[in-house]
Amino acid sequence: MAHVTIAPTKSNLMRVKERLVIAEEGYDLLEQKREILVMELMRKVDQVKHLEAELAKQIERAYPALKRMLIVIGREKANELSQNIRYEATIKEKLVREAGMTLPGLEVKLPKAELKYSGASSCAECDETVLEFFELLHILTELAAIRTVAWHLAREVRKTQRRVNALEKMVIPVAKEAKIYIEAALEEKERDSFFTSKLLKKKKSKVKT
Repeated sequence: MAHVTIAPTKSNLMRVKERLVIAEEGYDLLEQKREILVMELMRKVDQVKHLEAELAKQIERAYPALKRMLIVIGREKANELSQNIRYEATIKEKLVREAGMTLPGLEVKLPKAELKYSGASSCAECDETVLEFFELLHILTELAAIRTVAWHLAREVRKTQRRVNALEKMVIPVAKEAKIYIEAALEEKERDSFFTSKLLKKKKSKVKT
């Protein structure tokens, strides 16, 4: 208690008690918030794991389809077909609500899976490759959106945990220590004043006799 420097007065005791109540209530609220954030983060992690598994499966379908196409039509023909093909996609930041918080996320708008080459130039392997890679792109963008939210959730968990730790290990213990110190000091003052008043009464009674 040596580092407690607050004056042991009744007004300071009231302030310390109020501070302690607020700190303990804040700790409970932050602990609840942390638990909610962790649960939501774990849910996002599960979604990421599921999408990563889907991504691995789709890669196993898309790249063999590309190899089959190259075998059938050759690299030169594939390059020729792809020269004038353009697909427009938009990616922008989008605010999302997660665990009662507004967090930055991603909004991705992909183009439709259209086959933009002439029927005469087409082949079954070309069509299959385009469709498989569109599905791969869909999974990748969905995964990126969820990972973005998960990253921000993880950062909020760390921030909340730091605040919980500060209250648990610094603010609350110091307030409790100050409360104990002031109460002990006030009790000691009361005892001193009580004994002093008794001594004065004895002296007065002796003087009268």
